Amino acid sequence: MRLRTTVVALVAVVSLAACGGQREPAGSSDGGGRLTIATGNTTGVYYQLGGALASVISSKVSGYRATASETGASVQNIQGLVAGNYDIAFSLGDSASDAVKGENSFKSKQDVVALTRLYNNYTQVAVRTSAGVNSIADLKGKRVSTGSPNSGTEVIARRLLEAAGLDPAHDVTAQRLGLPESVDAMKSGSIDALVWSGGLPTGGITDLTTSLGKGVKLLPITDLLPKMQEKYGSVYTQAPIPAATYKQAADVPTIVVPNVLLVRKDMKDELAEQLTKVIYDNMDALVAVNAAAKGITLENAEKTDPVPLHPGAKKAIDGLK
Repeated sequence: MRLRTTVVALVAVVSLAACGGQREPAGSSDGGGRLTIATGNTTGVYYQLGGALASVISSKVSGYRATASETGASVQNIQGLVAGNYDIAFSLGDSASDAVKGENSFKSKQDVVALTRLYNNYTQVAVRTSAGVNSIADLKGKRVSTGSPNSGTEVIARRLLEAAGLDPAHDVTAQRLGLPESVDAMKSGSIDALVWSGGLPTGGITDLTTSLGKGVKLLPITDLLPKMQEKYGSVYTQAPIPAATYKQAADVPTIVVPNVLLVRKDMKDELAEQLTKVIYDNMDALVAVNAAAKGITLENAEKTDPVPLHPGAKKAIDGLK
């Protein structure tokens, strides 16, 4: 009965989050009261787990009420976090690495730190079977959704295309669409492929593979991993998308990158400790919303390098081990 009540509450929070994108500026996250969580597209895992986390914080962290906001994801989340529009942000590890180094999408070093490492994101490249695409290089001349503007998906999509010897600006017809719009465009045939970086399973990809059946397939892309690692380091690794995830004929080898949960450097140690602890004390509630949360483990919690771990988060993790 408890689990059912928890799930109903989580669904309610997710529904509230659907009401809009970026919220009013949240102000300092250490002043008590309200916390805003930057998530991602509505059919992605960030959005689902962000709503669940908001519910857990609101019910378990005394004096705080949390809400989750739909966003374009990683890069936008970090920009909004630094600007004070959000207090907590989901991000891909490669975008977070760029932020603390002041590279690529970030022109200066950003004062963000991690509460914990999360689950891994799997790069999911879906193509219409009729498009005759069997590799990233085959996307030349095709219509490709590279993800929402300023998202971690867009960062990875551009890097994949470049690793395959393609110019993202000229060799493909890039559509900068969120996941729901990308799925709709694939169904209608207005694009040939989409790139998505997300946990397993991602609702939008489940919808796509269920709706189109054999009319869509996932591409293996690990042949590009050496070039990705050479240029961007060990933040990129490989793992299979199990066949059963989306009812494919076989496992699909792909490139993975870890997720991190970020806050500003000035968050008080006590709050950072409480937030980190509440995640690991309520894992059942997160897993109930999306199975990707099973990948959030204490064993990996501190593995956020090069993003520094917040001192309060470290205290919580050390106390839980």
